[in-house]
Amino acid sequence: MQDWLRMTASDLGRGIGAGQIDPVELTECYLSAIDAHPHRDRIYARVTHHRARAEALAARDRARLGLRRSLLDGVPISWKDLFDTAGIGTEAGSALLKDRVPEADAVVVRNATAMGTVCLGKTHMSELAFSGLGLNPITATPPCIHDEAAVPGGSSSGAAASVAWGLAACGIGSDTGGSVRIPSAWNDLVGLKTTSGRLSLEGVVPLCLKFDTVGPLARSVEDAAQVLALLEGGTPADLRGASLKGRRFADLRTVARDDLREAPGKAHDAALQRLAAAGAEIVPLEVPELSEAMALSGALYTAEAYGLWRDVIEANPGAMYPEILERFRAGRMFSGPDYVAAWARLENCRAAWDAATAGFDAVLAPTAPILPPGRERLMNDHDYYVTENLLALRNTRIGNLMGLAALTLPAGTPGCGLMLLGHPNGEEALLRLGAAAEKALT
Repeated sequence: MQDWLRMTASDLGRGIGAGQIDPVELTECYLSAIDAHPHRDRIYARVTHHRARAEALAARDRARLGLRRSLLDGVPISWKDLFDTAGIGTEAGSALLKDRVPEADAVVVRNATAMGTVCLGKTHMSELAFSGLGLNPITATPPCIHDEAAVPGGSSSGAAASVAWGLAACGIGSDTGGSVRIPSAWNDLVGLKTTSGRLSLEGVVPLCLKFDTVGPLARSVEDAAQVLALLEGGTPADLRGASLKGRRFADLRTVARDDLREAPGKAHDAALQRLAAAGAEIVPLEVPELSEAMALSGALYTAEAYGLWRDVIEANPGAMYPEILERFRAGRMFSGPDYVAAWARLENCRAAWDAATAGFDAVLAPTAPILPPGRERLMNDHDYYVTENLLALRNTRIGNLMGLAALTLPAGTPGCGLMLLGHPNGEEALLRLGAAAEKALT
């Protein structure tokens, strides 16, 4: 049974379908592993034993009757602590929302549950999802799989840790500036950022509604494809026959390679060589307008985030970690006209990006230009915290600003990811590319 804790969600689902795995035994295996794990309370904010067991029993009955609802019917997964779950605390990693208990599941939780997944519990996260590092002194900072003294990436920190440490078959997170992809990369997982608006945000604690997205942190591209279908109640992308032969990729040079540290840089170059060896054409690409778009981030992100949370924050600012409080309050410096003008300029930058990338299947970049920094130094060095947080999110934010679907894959070096930036609402095509790239990289 311990092998189950390292299997992909899809393989577990096939085992259930073949009668080789009992959903109840599988769920108990995961619950026992969670309860016995030394980092349980740093990874899970709440473990939902009762709900998990009830859902597993129902999945067992469906399997015995031949009425399974999806490939992942009966597979246990975790949920980031900003997805509402009926009768279960949802606090978004913040003391500002302490004891908040929603009455209904978020739409994506409801969809996944209807397709048979088993909810193991709610995972820790960066406070109100406003950090790419995963450091949270208010609730808990999960450990990185490669270094327990390092942060795991955020804001879907516990989601990544739950999968990487074998405490969930898949984790569901959110991505506003890189919050699915950074922890996925730093913990050697596959992470899918969906196009803004594709998946429902109803019942999801917001950060920036114009950029917030929902996506899986998984062990394989197939798992990511299966989970995307569950979250929207759709049909999974067909990954059969995926190949890199004849595919044309852009190697993004603007912004993405600035201040690229040694390990991520070497991992990226090696990954590109593997893709080329598998038949891909890779062409260097500059998009000058991208630099302008990146400069708009302050107005676009902090103004909206502070606008959404101002009243709650200012009613009790002492309850927040000072670094996160400072990030929110940065939104005070922007006026309404500043925000509107920034969005108008961003739309022009998006048009330039679309024109420059139209001839490519996807754009490639290092998922993060840095490796996971140490927790203690982040806690004690303000300038280091600011620098590392901005660098962590720098490359992933390209996908959010440009309104794209994006995928990160393990690049072959621990803690390093290869990011594929696709086209808006092009998740299925991106996942096919990802499945082919995954084979080349492994």
